[in-house]
Amino acid sequence: MSETINGTVKWFNEKKGFGFIQSDSGQEVFAHFSEIQSKGFRALQEGQRVTFSLGEGQKGPVAKTITVI
Repeated sequence: MSETINGTVKWFNEKKGFGFIQSDSGQEVFAHFSEIQSKGFRALQEGQRVTFSLGEGQKGPVAKTITVI
């Protein structure tokens, strides 16, 4: 099982369905709406605190299993 990381939503574009989370260690991580763990419309708001696990995408680190805390 991968490590759970805490972070803050840096920005998220609801129309495009993606944005970036800044981990507490300072790393910027790509966030896609399909990884948000909630029912209904899935979006994040700037400044929200989240937990996630880290994955690797084609262009760098990606957030997996994103949960708002």
